[in-house]
Amino acid sequence: MAIIDRIMAKAQANVKHIVLPEGEETRNAQAAAIIAAEGLAKLTLLGNPDKIKEVAAGASLEGINIVDPETSEKCAEYAATLYELRKAKGMTEEKAAATVKDPMYYGIMMVKNGEADGLVSGAIHSTGDMLRPALQIIKSKPGIKTVSSCFLMECPDKSYGDNGVMIFADCAVNIDPDAEALANIALGAADSARALANMEPRVAM
Repeated sequence: MAIIDRIMAKAQANVKHIVLPEGEETRNAQAAAIIAAEGLAKLTLLGNPDKIKEVAAGASLEGINIVDPETSEKCAEYAATLYELRKAKGMTEEKAAATVKDPMYYGIMMVKNGEADGLVSGAIHSTGDMLRPALQIIKSKPGIKTVSSCFLMECPDKSYGDNGVMIFADCAVNIDPDAEALANIALGAADSARALANMEPRVAM
């Protein structure tokens, strides 16, 4: 079974709530329809409902929650939480109220409050714009000294990696890592290999 099929089977067996903050982007709305139809996740799309339905281009959004951060009744609660988390860094109550209306920050607050299990973004946001609110609000896993990214590849030639499956890191976060950062990235990549591919990693630098 291909790695993506194994991941999809795990998702269907343990359905999680995923928030997509780029709901007004065509690929996100249409991908959400596919994910919902295949029972891979419970979904929340963030954005203007009319705009989301427009970019979905006829794809069924049945069963998908749509929330507009501009008008959500959760904004006051999220703003209060954000203010408490960031007031030592100069956050004001007024700025917090405005910030949580940004879909990226609103989505991160959903995860922080336990109202979503995860967030997927990156179609129209840079890596920095994605990571900044996550690091400010959720922060990194205890013990992680270097935040990094990775991607998963499966090669037709099964002699590579673990039966053709490999993790590559870091891909988008650290421009010029020193030796300690590289070691931390390698450890993070190994953890990702265990979590995503259920394999015992062998690390090459």
